[in-house]
Amino acid sequence: MIVLVDYNLTGYIVLFQGTLAAEGWLDLLSLQFVTLPDVGLAVDANDRVIWRFAQSHPMLLLTANRNAKGQDSLEQTIREEGTATALPVVTIGNLDRLVERNYREQCSARLVDVVLSIEHYLGVGHLFMP
Repeated sequence: MIVLVDYNLTGYIVLFQGTLAAEGWLDLLSLQFVTLPDVGLAVDANDRVIWRFAQSHPMLLLTANRNAKGQDSLEQTIREEGTATALPVVTIGNLDRLVERNYREQCSARLVDVVLSIEHYLGVGHLFMP
């Protein structure tokens, strides 16, 4: 599974990957984390562009601050374009707490659950971690 990491998580993803590795998940799961620039998207691309990209290149979008403001907001995009087979957007509920080991462990467990059971999460739109 490829996880598209939103711009606001770029600095935190190393910590997150370290937690997944320490728990042994990276040895068991094929997880690849990519950033917006890694896939040719601008860090200031709007939510609709990012969501469409993630859907067309089967990727989970991992974010922390997408909102429901505006015509191209993430929530508006999911409402208008989401389908029963769309991959969910996974949102870290409290970015500030991602520096806490326990919180990261809870988030990583939730992400692993989503990846392992992706068929149960198709079409749900938005999932929050932990």
